[in-house]
Amino acid sequence: NVFASWCVACRQEHPLLMELSRKGDIPIHGLNYKDEPPDAAAWLDQFGDPYTRTGADIDGRVGIDWGVYGVPETFIIGADGRIAYKHVGPITEEIWQEKLKPLIRKLRQI
Repeated sequence: NVFASWCVACRQEHPLLMELSRKGDIPIHGLNYKDEPPDAAAWLDQFGDPYTRTGADIDGRVGIDWGVYGVPETFIIGADGRIAYKHVGPITEEIWQEKLKPLIRKLRQI
């Protein structure tokens, strides 16, 4: 999940990421995009940290390598390490239930 403390839409999806993290069904890794590390840390302290691990992409270089257009963006990564799906924009409960969760279940069966 690509996020930033300055991202309004990231705040919209954050409660869902926190819920998914609490359930523990999937590891969620965060990439803090074009943000100052202290700002990201304060944001996660304030709203909660759903991430198993978090990386910082201060200059946007990693985002370029991944094809990030903006934040938030969420990537589903298969067991082979390849991107199986990319979602642009905030994740909603509907998107989780109808797209992401079924895809993750399918990938786990492969």
